[in-house]
Amino acid sequence: MQPKPEDYDYELDEVLDAVVGIRALVPSDAFTAEILGTERVGHGALIRSDGLVLTIGYLITEAETIWISLSGGRTVPGHVLGYDQETGFGLVQALAHLDEPTLPLGRSGDAEVGMRVVVAGGGGRGRSVAARIIAKQEYAGYWEYLLDEAIYTAPAHPFWGGTALIGPSGELLGIGSLQIQAVSADPEQPLPHRERQSDEANMIVPIDLLKPILQDLATIGRPNRPARPWLGLYATEVGSSVALLGVAVRGPAQAAGLREADVVLAVAGAPVSSLAELFRRVWALGEAGVQVPLTVNREGRTFEVTVRSTDRGKLLKGPVLH
Repeated sequence: MQPKPEDYDYELDEVLDAVVGIRALVPSDAFTAEILGTERVGHGALIRSDGLVLTIGYLITEAETIWISLSGGRTVPGHVLGYDQETGFGLVQALAHLDEPTLPLGRSGDAEVGMRVVVAGGGGRGRSVAARIIAKQEYAGYWEYLLDEAIYTAPAHPFWGGTALIGPSGELLGIGSLQIQAVSADPEQPLPHRERQSDEANMIVPIDLLKPILQDLATIGRPNRPARPWLGLYATEVGSSVALLGVAVRGPAQAAGLREADVVLAVAGAPVSSLAELFRRVWALGEAGVQVPLTVNREGRTFEVTVRSTDRGKLLKGPVLH
């Protein structure tokens, strides 16, 4: 599954040197510590010669200490610049001079199903996978996350968090977020976002989503746009219904009395039958802080409840200045 230099029209090893390892240490009292842990390990891609590293946001959210591992074995400290809850991207600034290559940003919108790619982790060919794009399709995550068109690749990288999706010209097409269960690695087969079959694939956040927010993310730590309303619920699809797997501790859903196994039937009177539909109806009500009326069924009893949404970012520890 490892890529071979002769299969690509670029200097494979040089391009892979632009992919780094990331180790993040998060305080035990952080909002995300219980779910994501206090020590997180993954990857990132050098996208600027001054040491700017693009990674997946959950690796570095609320991190106090960042270590960046380079291709030659050198490890340098880093500083969290910011992360975006909507796309899932995160940025880290290396706090030392790096004499490493960088990855140019490609055009993920031009990437085609069936395209040969490399899903690269920090550590060169031994930590990378020769893969193909098997689908470009919507992805809805149980934690109030939605991509209109995610990229799916197979075979799956086993240590996917923050991996770099490298296109046929050695360009960066996206950042790895998840390993999921896919229907098939056949590029002619559709890949629904539901995780039902046994074949594994990686879900990649497309790089085109970074370009409009990169400057804001690097300078002020988050995109300069109103925050979406966040309810603090974890949900899944059960047939044509949306059921709660649980609620975030200290989150709005918990404060409103929602709990595991509740079924959300409607948002502001509009029926919902999928995660994507639930999220879009909530976000359409306004900015973070808006009141969100829900129709809920609990053990056969239907009732109305209003959840006062919030900006999730307000519950998170901000980056620590070094």
